[in-house]
Amino acid sequence: MEISYDKLWKLMIDKKINKTQLSEMAGITTNAMAKLGKNESVQLETLAKICKVLECNIEDVAEIKKEGGTI
Repeated sequence: MEISYDKLWKLMIDKKINKTQLSEMAGITTNAMAKLGKNESVQLETLAKICKVLECNIEDVAEIKKEGGTI
């Protein structure tokens, strides 16, 4: 299984927010943003902060994929 944050990047484009702005607005580290960029796991608290800033739910920014498709 693998985590994908493709939905997050699309949502940021729609809201015209870049990674630096999101990091500052959500109060998350650049290290956490780097992990997101590499589709690595991050703390749930980090995703919650992002969702609060973007006014969305976790399923709007992350999804778990298995080989051959989405779970």
